[in-house]
Amino acid sequence: MKAAILYGREQVRIEDIQPPPLRPGEVRVRIEAALTCGTDLKVFKRGYHAKMIVPPAAFGHELSGVIYEVRPRLEVQRPSSFAKDSEDKQSKVQSPKSEEGRGARVEGEKGETQQGWKIGDRVVVANSAPCGECFHCRVGQENLCENLLFLNGAYAETIAVPARLVQKNMLRLKPQTSFQDAALVEPLACVVKGIEDVQLRPGQQVLVIGAGPIGLMFVALAKQLGGDVTIAGRRAARLAVARKLGASRVIDVGPNTDLVANVRQAIQQSRDRSPGRSAAEAGEGTSTVGFDVVIEAVGKAETWEASVRLVRKGGTVNFFGGCPANTTIKLNASLLHYSNLKLLASFHHTPRTIRLALEFIESGIVRADDFVSGEAPLSDLPALFQSMTTGNQAVKTLIRVRE
Repeated sequence: MKAAILYGREQVRIEDIQPPPLRPGEVRVRIEAALTCGTDLKVFKRGYHAKMIVPPAAFGHELSGVIYEVRPRLEVQRPSSFAKDSEDKQSKVQSPKSEEGRGARVEGEKGETQQGWKIGDRVVVANSAPCGECFHCRVGQENLCENLLFLNGAYAETIAVPARLVQKNMLRLKPQTSFQDAALVEPLACVVKGIEDVQLRPGQQVLVIGAGPIGLMFVALAKQLGGDVTIAGRRAARLAVARKLGASRVIDVGPNTDLVANVRQAIQQSRDRSPGRSAAEAGEGTSTVGFDVVIEAVGKAETWEASVRLVRKGGTVNFFGGCPANTTIKLNASLLHYSNLKLLASFHHTPRTIRLALEFIESGIVRADDFVSGEAPLSDLPALFQSMTTGNQAVKTLIRVRE
């Protein structure tokens, strides 16, 4: 089969490889939708990801498709409820549907899940699964699992899904759910985790820095949960999507490197132009006072530092965007202390946020039409990633893995 293989920094090749044989409990999925991702771009530019992928390795991690081979497992496994019980005590985003946790998998007596995975099932597969046994899993921090198992290989015709992912993080799709929509589950699950971590409340003023796919997902979810959202970013097309997704204020930072001054000036101009608007509509409670919540979705030292200067006293900053290894930042200790700021950084997802993400997608809150703005054949993937390093305008690109 054809597959993209990462060999190092800006080295991706499309090769014919032999699909590996399935081990007990694994399934093989014929990929119907594979999407490009900002994390994959970082991996392409850096040549590796310390936690996710070490070359040479199959590349890509946002996918959905159809099961076309199953190898049952023989042993009975039943997950511990300890991690779920401890996780339920924390502040959580509510499901957009009445039921919660759809897709939980428990091994059956005959080596099949209770849902009975079979050839032809339409599924979405996350890019990792926790062990369920380490300290972090036991206390409900499954995103920090000490033995997190990652899955790469979305840019290929098929993918073998390990038994742990089949059990914990492979979900069945509704018949009407498109494969493109479903492939957004993994990044959206990370955003759900980020929203939970800041404990967003209705009516709060939220600033999202960065208009990439993750920033735009934060806009959609924060708006859905009652936040009044401002986004600061670049590229008119992406900012137009932010407006469509519910951003009340859109700030094009352009080439100006002083992000703080740029945001404050835009907010002040908004107030001056709209004296008759409500406080929320005009950005009251922002600018020099600051936002209730600031979400950094870029991953640069300068935007991490700016985030702290744009949040209000007593507010919360989520350093969501991951910076390159060994990046350091400078923060004003007096500002942090006397403003009583809450600073945190969200990482990855959990089985629970994977399920919530699919529910948000199947409820129509997040749709591929707002994020997927291009298509390319698998053979063009190396050139596509090269173009992304120089500022490709697409938000996400659908990769056609069969040509």
